[in-house]
Amino acid sequence: MNGTRGTAASRRLSRSRGLLTALVVTLLAALGLTAPPAAYGQGSANGTDGGRPATAADQTLTWTAGNDIDRYLTAPAEAVAGPATIVFENSEATGNTTGMPHTLTFDTSDPSRYNADVDLNILANPADDNGGRHTAEVTLTPGTYRYYCTIPGHGAMQGTLVVTDPGGGEDTTAPETSHEISGQQDSDGAYIGGATVALSATDPGSGVEKIEYALDGGEFAEYAAPVAVDAVGEHRLVYRAVDRAGNVSAEKAVEFTVVAPPEEDTTAPETSAEVSGERDAEGAYLGSATVTITATDAESGVERVQYSLNGGPYLAYTAPVTVARAGPHLLRHRATDKAGNTSAAKTVDFTVAEEDTTEPDCPETDNRRTVIIGTVDTGVPNRVTGDGCTVNELIEDERAWDGENDFLRHVAAVADRLREEGVVDEREHGLLTRAARESAIGTPGHTGGYRTLFDGSAESFADWEHVGGGAFGLTGGGAMTSSTTRGGLGMLWYPDRQFGDFSLKLQFRDDAPDSGRANSGVFVRFPDPHWHPGESRPEWVAIKYGHENQILDRADGDMYKTGSVYGFDKVNLDGAGVEEKGVWNDYEIRVVDQRYWIFRNGVLLNVFDNDPGLVFNPPRGDDPGTAGRQYADGFIGLQTHGTSDVISFRNIRIQEL
Repeated sequence: MNGTRGTAASRRLSRSRGLLTALVVTLLAALGLTAPPAAYGQGSANGTDGGRPATAADQTLTWTAGNDIDRYLTAPAEAVAGPATIVFENSEATGNTTGMPHTLTFDTSDPSRYNADVDLNILANPADDNGGRHTAEVTLTPGTYRYYCTIPGHGAMQGTLVVTDPGGGEDTTAPETSHEISGQQDSDGAYIGGATVALSATDPGSGVEKIEYALDGGEFAEYAAPVAVDAVGEHRLVYRAVDRAGNVSAEKAVEFTVVAPPEEDTTAPETSAEVSGERDAEGAYLGSATVTITATDAESGVERVQYSLNGGPYLAYTAPVTVARAGPHLLRHRATDKAGNTSAAKTVDFTVAEEDTTEPDCPETDNRRTVIIGTVDTGVPNRVTGDGCTVNELIEDERAWDGENDFLRHVAAVADRLREEGVVDEREHGLLTRAARESAIGTPGHTGGYRTLFDGSAESFADWEHVGGGAFGLTGGGAMTSSTTRGGLGMLWYPDRQFGDFSLKLQFRDDAPDSGRANSGVFVRFPDPHWHPGESRPEWVAIKYGHENQILDRADGDMYKTGSVYGFDKVNLDGAGVEEKGVWNDYEIRVVDQRYWIFRNGVLLNVFDNDPGLVFNPPRGDDPGTAGRQYADGFIGLQTHGTSDVISFRNIRIQEL
């Protein structure tokens, strides 16, 4: 824990200096730079070559930068071919008052569009050894150079430099032109739904002035972007280019055919479910109930049928589902056709009454999609077995084992029984036993198992403490749920102890009302909320000095989705493993040294290296960045975001690594 104390002013000054130094160091490392790099031609980026002064060029071209990240303050537009002195200044004198670094980099990635013979990449900031002013000696050739700033977020800082021939002979050679056509083609080579034609031209003399094209016998128009053609039929596109000396290239043509796309299947399958079994006078099923699901699709046909039992993950439906666990049950079912349309989930609810049997007590709670033993994914579906437990729950890979042989014998016995009951086949039986050996569970260093932090009981809930707005409360079924009446941003944290390297596992469920999606997160590695000199609000200590592992499955709103390390490492919605609301999700956060792994339902969503010097994005004035988040251990907390961001958690446990 950081024990530094001081005035707010001194903290801000120290933090600003530290952030500046860390930012420059990180950017140097990220860009592969340890000093201003050499430019093409004689000399280097700071005007020297092995200690010898560079030869002065006939022309000097100057770029300047300041606090802006969307433009260079000044930049030349034209130059003449031959030697040139490049000056790049990003200093207090040019208006940089924040220490913001910038680069001046010549783009060499697309020789078909821009000159690629000058390899220039200068990093400058007011705090560097040159005070932000650097020079390089280069040799320019006729044509166009593209320059830009390589620092993330500075992409708008870009432009072009046009270099002309200084004389010594008239340019009488026309430009060279070419085209590229793209789009999905059928077996006859026709483009389905449309084609796009990209044109390019080069001219080593005076440079390309413009490209022109005419489509299907029309008038020539100036080319500015790839030409998209979606009209059904045969097409002919003619093109040419003009250089700055007025030379016009010979016309070239590309011919192609566009055909209409086939009628798209946009209708999802229809599903239905029927529950069967002996029932008592109150309608409950005695001992067990069997659910049979049917699906139909009149267009492309049914690809797969899935079901989810009691909020668990969706599993492939291959045969009627028998549920033998006493109590109320909710089964969701849906289907996907061969065109990729998935039906909205339908539900069927029923109750199973005890029939001289004892409800099974599953050793663990584990609803992941596949059976994962330790960190080894077997690929075997995590099916619900005859006694109501999932295969993962019967494996008990989180339990402390006395030795490897004990664990291997246990898995073999479970796999044998499941094979006899028809839950797994011979191939899957082998996958389970092989994964048990690969997991190394029971070997030295893998015998500790997981410690329960919250099991749904009032006793374990009392071990947690709430700070800030909002609240959590017990809601039955072994879960806690955030408040729908007490608003504000807050956190429930586990104050009993700090954890260093660990695997934290829990389950969360999105219970947001109506069509909304819950915004929440899991905080790790933060210092004591009540004893941090840099923040008077306890709930903000975790936000500013720990890492929030985001939970958010909404398409709009915050750009950080489930699996993101908030403010530093973004996971998009298509990479978040989104499930529908009301379904329990397994979430694992594994931290070793300063590396973070985030898993959802057994699938790795993100790996993040907590290197010092990374800056919080979008910028937050008082945030210390990763430089202020370098703790080797810390506390664990759960975020409540507001009354509409209703989230539930259960089965929270941790293993120290």
